[in-house]
Amino acid sequence: MLREEMKQLRPGDRLPSSRELVRAHNVSPVTVSRALGRLAAEGRVITKPGSGAYVAPPVMRAGDTVDMSWQTVALGDRMVDDIGVSGLLTPPPDGVIPLTGGYLNPALRPAKALSAAASRALRRPDVWELPPLTGVSGLRRWFSQEVGGDVTPSDALIVSGGQSALTHAFRALAAPGTPVLVEIPTYPGALAAARAAGLRATAVPMDRDGVIPELLAEAFAVTGARVFFCQPTLHNPTGATLTLERRRQVLDIARAAGAFVIEDDYARYFTAAPTPPPMIALDAHGTVVHINSLTKVLSPSMRVAGVLARGPAARRLRAAQVVESFFVARPLQETALEFVSSPAWRRHLSALSTELTIRRDTLAAALTTQMPAAEIHLVPHGGLHMWVRLPPDRDEETVVEAARQAGALVSSGRIYYSAEPPGPRIRVTHSATVHVAELVEGVRRLATALDAP
Repeated sequence: MLREEMKQLRPGDRLPSSRELVRAHNVSPVTVSRALGRLAAEGRVITKPGSGAYVAPPVMRAGDTVDMSWQTVALGDRMVDDIGVSGLLTPPPDGVIPLTGGYLNPALRPAKALSAAASRALRRPDVWELPPLTGVSGLRRWFSQEVGGDVTPSDALIVSGGQSALTHAFRALAAPGTPVLVEIPTYPGALAAARAAGLRATAVPMDRDGVIPELLAEAFAVTGARVFFCQPTLHNPTGATLTLERRRQVLDIARAAGAFVIEDDYARYFTAAPTPPPMIALDAHGTVVHINSLTKVLSPSMRVAGVLARGPAARRLRAAQVVESFFVARPLQETALEFVSSPAWRRHLSALSTELTIRRDTLAAALTTQMPAAEIHLVPHGGLHMWVRLPPDRDEETVVEAARQAGALVSSGRIYYSAEPPGPRIRVTHSATVHVAELVEGVRRLATALDAP
């Protein structure tokens, strides 16, 4: 009977006193005391000496489940899709060869030199002080000097890696619900960041020389977009590099449309071959917002990137940085500055360029000889990946899963498209394996998957 009465009460409500319960139920004080003791043992009642008995909060028991479907209603349709990105960040299982990923294998990273740079940085007297909100001055100067042109240190903003830079740029430059133009295919992290910012990604086709200017102009005219995201040097995933002529055309088209160009220069250190200058070095009108990250070339934990922008766009980006994350930790900034200012930086780039060239050539040869039914889009002059077209009668997801079962991980092509892909594609990475022999073995396993019925 007391249990039934408690159903009318809420957790924390006080029960009637023992004397009141004796009168209400016409029972003895001993019976009331035993009843309250049993309820307390069951966790339904909390007794407080001198105060009384109270209804206890509900207790979760083994096997109980909580219905959290209310959160789906409360959250609405603002879903953040991380599938395409998190898959690229997940380490492979033991025994599986990674032919995917966006970072260098640990054997290719300058770990000892980074540790030495960190030790030197931590000895600086102000290393634990509040940094300038836009970043340590020496590091801003370095990022501005890397691109040349008339860019100055005051145009630079230090943020927590390239992905953070993309998030800041999309949110600062475009209003939710508006379109943003992207090369197609394109980096999945950019698609995810644009969608998380509430933007609608609209595809602009490419060829082996990068985005096609005439189609870019048409896309601006049709959509009214005010932002174009691109990777003009060693594009991910195709490996295309935009020619100097096309870079100038893109700038003219964007300026005529009153639009920004987000230039993701993620691969600038992955080649020793001559490449056209960054588009921001050709830009005199504040059209380009340039992103240069140290994460991919050094270490996944070196979450340091420079964003270069001018005019009101730069002020908005700085404000977004302060509101969202204040600043990048000073010890990390000082470590980055120590490293890129030391001889170890150039030694690392030289050794890395040699190794990546060997791996690129090895991968191209292995794909050509072991997977003749597939077609390499192009053999890039640098970078980390190759874009491969599968035979049209193959299902790429089936091939990717069969490769995984055979012990090799590759990226499914569909994650690089904002809509339905034109056919089966995969991205094959040569920088994630320990050595060249493992790379060749990975391609052999992939070829086995492609040939499977």
